[in-house]
Amino acid sequence: MDEDLARRARAVRLVTFDVDGVLTDGRLFVDDRGREFKAYHVQDGLAMKMLQHAGIAVAWITGSNSESVRHRAHLLGIHRVALGAEQKLGPWERIRAELGLAPDACAHMGDDLPDLPLLAACGLALTVPHAPDAVKRSAHHVTRRDGGAGAAREAAELILAAQGKLADAEAAHGALAVSS
Repeated sequence: MDEDLARRARAVRLVTFDVDGVLTDGRLFVDDRGREFKAYHVQDGLAMKMLQHAGIAVAWITGSNSESVRHRAHLLGIHRVALGAEQKLGPWERIRAELGLAPDACAHMGDDLPDLPLLAACGLALTVPHAPDAVKRSAHHVTRRDGGAGAAREAAELILAAQGKLADAEAAHGALAVSS
């Protein structure tokens, strides 16, 4: 990891995630009754818990207004969720202010054009390989893993490693798995 990326990751105290295209592969499944279904990667779910265990706040800011997003966030203990956020900067500013954090203490992971203002405002901008070129150019780091395929886990591990907290997070969650 280069020194600029490591410096940015060490400062992170809040990570916000887009949902569609970051925590999912971006496809939307809609049944005949209009119910929307999304597939989430289980390793990304554990990443949320690892970040929180390490004292890093996690929030989701998404244009989606799907009940499945609210339900998945609840299962993972994500209490700060902004649904239907076509303009993401406002919800991010509210969350950041609530936590008393400077922009440099925040990371955002997004995959499309609505994420650009947030990527420009935060201290660590993250994206996925399938993002448009404009988003990739705005990011400090593009993950190897794609959205919905463990990209959020990769980003979490990058932040935790830079902060010297990855081994503890892995040990804590490995112990939980063994004792379950």
